[in-house]
This record gives sequence, structure tokens and C-alpha cells, in this order.
Amino acid sequence: MAENGKRVDEEWKRKVEEERRREAKETADEPHHAAPVIKPTFSFLVSSLVSQALVGLGQIANPITQKQEVSLEEAKFAIDTLQMLQDKTKGNLTDEEKRYVDSVLYDLRMRFLDMTG
Repeated sequence: MAENGKRVDEEWKRKVEEERRREAKETADEPHHAAPVIKPTFSFLVSSLVSQALVGLGQIANPITQKQEVSLEEAKFAIDTLQMLQDKTKGNLTDEEKRYVDSVLYDLRMRFLDMTG
């Protein structure tokens, strides 16, 4: 699990960094007086839910309190939301998007099980 978790963490970080680079490139051409426009993407949505789950699992600090706090209800909600998103988008994802959702869901479930026994 630890090796898979590390792989998923690296994949997630890579996806977020790609989104940031793409957004920075897109906003670089805009006038400097305009507020940056963040375009919604599927991977950004998934990454947001992964972050929420990791906060709930106490794996990363809560961005509001700056503390690592465990809230299994919050983690379960984010994991269940990812599952619902996976179910609702079945057949409409690219192979890369499907692999990404599959891998993060597996990793988050294993982390949740490790904490709940």
C-alpha cells in the first residue's frame, strides 16, 4: 500500500502541477489588470476532492486551521463523492482520466481502511 500510495501521491502532485502550468500559460497572455481565470477541468475537480479526503484523513494540514486533524466523516464524504463522480462519468472519461480516478480512489480507500481497521 505504501508503494502504491507514494505512486498515487506523485501522480496527484504531477496532475496539479500540470494544471498550474497550463493555467499560468493561459493567463500569461491576458492583460495584467484582469483577474486570473481558473478554468474548470476534470483533473482539477478530482484533485480538489483528493485534497479534501487527505485533510479528513489527517494526511495533510487543514488549509484553514493549518493543523493536521482527523475527520473520518469528511474523508468518507470526499471518497464517496469521488465514487459518485466515477459512476456518473463512466464511459465519458479519457483513459488517463479513468486511470487517475481509479488509482486515487484505490489509494484513498486503503488509507481509510488503515485508519478504521
